[in-house]
Amino acid sequence: MNSTEIKGNWNEQKGKLKQKFAVLTDNDLMYDEGSKEEMYGKLQIKLGKTKDEVRKIIASL
Repeated sequence: MNSTEIKGNWNEQKGKLKQKFAVLTDNDLMYDEGSKEEMYGKLQIKLGKTKDEVRKIIASL
């Protein structure tokens, strides 16, 4: 998934992630160009998943 795909429907994906993982906050899901890796790191810590697992979760939404 590239950054254009994330930006295009990120608000929709954020909502789905928050429904699936109630522990996530808007802060955890803040996506800014250039800080994608930081966001993935926050999600890894919060969900206890690897970076690849987090990417697969987001791609499957």
